[in-house]
Amino acid sequence: MRARVVKIGNSQGIRIPKTLLDQTGIVDEVELDIEKEKIVIRPVSDPRLGWEKSFKTMSDNHDDALVDGDENLSHSWDEQEWQW
Repeated sequence: MRARVVKIGNSQGIRIPKTLLDQTGIVDEVELDIEKEKIVIRPVSDPRLGWEKSFKTMSDNHDDALVDGDENLSHSWDEQEWQW
């Protein structure tokens, strides 16, 4: 498929047909990269997608205790090496 480069203000751009956007899942934002002299356009991924469900599962399994207050984490190295 060919597309024409058009002037958009001080920049240039291309129009991407809806069918291509639908096939790639691109909605609003994209990531642009250069790979071997090619422009690669990817949908922006949500790195925190699914965190809410994971945290809920941790809570339901009582696997969300703070490790900071756990006395079992101390080591003899703490007393010998650190100066308080």
